[in-house]
Amino acid sequence: MKPDKSMPAFQKSFSRRLFVKGLAAGGLLSAMPNVLQASVGNAQLGSAPVLSGNVVDLVVEEMPVNFTGVTRIATTINGSIPAPTLRFREGDEVTIRVTNRLKVATSIHWHGIILPFEMDGVPGVSFSGIEPGETFVYQFTLKQSGTYWYHSHSGFQEMTGMYGALIIDPREADPIASDQEQIIVLSDWTDEDPMSVFSKLKVQSDIYNFNQPVVGDFIDDVSTMGTSGALAKRRMWNQMRMNPTDLADLSAETFTFLMNGITPAGDWRALFKQGEKVRLRFINGSSNSFFDVRIPGLSLKVVQADGQNIKPVDVDEFRFGPGETYDVIVEPKNDAYTIFAQSMDRSGYARGTLAVNEAVTAQIPELDSAQWLEMSDMMGAMDHSAMGHGMGHDMKSDTAGMDHSAMGHGMKSDSAKMDHSAMGHGMKSDSARMDHSAMGHSMKSDAAEMDHSSMGHSMKGSSSSLAVPSQKVRHASTEYGPSVDMRVDMPRTNLDDPGIGLRNNNRRVLTFSDLRSVDGILDDNRVPTREIELHLTGNMERYSWSIDGLEFGKSTPIYMKQGERIRVILQNDTMMTHPMHLHGMWSDLESPEGELLVRRHTISVQPAQRISFLTTPHDLGRWAWHCHLLFHMDAGMFRQVVVS
Repeated sequence: MKPDKSMPAFQKSFSRRLFVKGLAAGGLLSAMPNVLQASVGNAQLGSAPVLSGNVVDLVVEEMPVNFTGVTRIATTINGSIPAPTLRFREGDEVTIRVTNRLKVATSIHWHGIILPFEMDGVPGVSFSGIEPGETFVYQFTLKQSGTYWYHSHSGFQEMTGMYGALIIDPREADPIASDQEQIIVLSDWTDEDPMSVFSKLKVQSDIYNFNQPVVGDFIDDVSTMGTSGALAKRRMWNQMRMNPTDLADLSAETFTFLMNGITPAGDWRALFKQGEKVRLRFINGSSNSFFDVRIPGLSLKVVQADGQNIKPVDVDEFRFGPGETYDVIVEPKNDAYTIFAQSMDRSGYARGTLAVNEAVTAQIPELDSAQWLEMSDMMGAMDHSAMGHGMGHDMKSDTAGMDHSAMGHGMKSDSAKMDHSAMGHGMKSDSARMDHSAMGHSMKSDAAEMDHSSMGHSMKGSSSSLAVPSQKVRHASTEYGPSVDMRVDMPRTNLDDPGIGLRNNNRRVLTFSDLRSVDGILDDNRVPTREIELHLTGNMERYSWSIDGLEFGKSTPIYMKQGERIRVILQNDTMMTHPMHLHGMWSDLESPEGELLVRRHTISVQPAQRISFLTTPHDLGRWAWHCHLLFHMDAGMFRQVVVS
């Protein structure tokens, strides 16, 4: 038999693993039918019960599940995974009583909901948590409509099943017309103890990365770029101590990806009638996984982002990270379609079927090939061509001619060869100021001498000077320590990049630059009075994650004044994408030119990217601000915000 060259060896391995892991359709509902019936009445496999009205009772407890052929213990709400869908109405005051039947404290956070901080549900920040045997009463008025979700903010409970959809219907007629709708919650499940997973990552951060370059990749590189080019490519990555394929920390090696609590083999299903216009409310309720979603054969009309209506955009595919939501409208013509959500690292997928009946099926696409990070993911907007060493942005094809000794990546820091004046980024071409010692590719600017830890990166300035976001990179002095292995001095600000693995795939992929809020949503057009610049930082070897080089326990709060208009600049100085979620207030994404684009509650920042948004803190109190990759948050990429 001839080898199948269409699929790399690691993907074949993962496909076999997926098949084995997907034998169970979906654990808890089939494992405990009697308990389920007692808890939630008419629950159905793969369809969370819907609870509505102004008063809702939720019970948190442990239950056995079986997704992969082995029984494990999950943390559930009212005995289902996902948790019950809560359906409310804009303008109503709701009372949600949450009873804790666990042996440890718990909590529920209402993701993206604007509410009093005491109701936000973050232990240690907004309240003390819900102790075992205790019932906590959440009570707040719903000021918004749209697709949201809720989840535990305690330990790793979210990873073990505590997440569910939260849908708020508009008070007036919904401007988004459809004949029916389906809620699709994507998530990731591991049979391992999450603490054990975390411990493994602390010891070896790439232990779950099975996309590591192998001998076959080297042979392929030799065939395309010659032996010297292939060796130079390996030498470059080795000398930078970076892994070009470490995109997701965790992979299908430990994860089974779920669609509404159903494994790929279980094939969650949504039925439609011919001619219907179907609204799909996608929620990424995973703990650690970015998904690339498409329905082969169908165009996706994106109509809502993070619960806020946007001007419709037709695409073939979109990527979203943990915490984000997208609503799309589809108009199916055939009998069956596969809803396909592959993980960003291409190690596995969640999937379901949109069909006219239970009998018909659709072809399941092959996983796309895993891609390596490109130079733009490490060095941002640096114009390599201007540096005269022939570096392109495609590492796989253009590295043969690279002269790394001239790049100042710490290999041979002969920075005298660099002509920064040709790079157009305003850096002083004083090579004596360059600091290659930390990671070898960070150029220390004069701003590096500033002690941002004491000033929260806050810069006061006139309104006119803040009409557009600052492009000058300011590394806090706290970034120059063992918690940071990479600093980017010339970040890219492009919002039209779909990200690694989605570039040039011949599909129309949604990007931030496509998103525009409908009229009336962006309601604050004031010029900001100050900027807060924060850098997303980490040390991948240590599996340490931080903001400005400070883990949460070493940081001080960020202070905001109630009602002030503030610009926030997030610069990603790491090689991984971080979905950043600011509690208690909106994040109005803007273009590099200062044009307000779209209102979000979670913004994903790609490697070496610099993004800015405006916000107005209306509600007093203490709020959380963190990466929504669960382990990154727990490791320290978390800050407290105090609005006073």
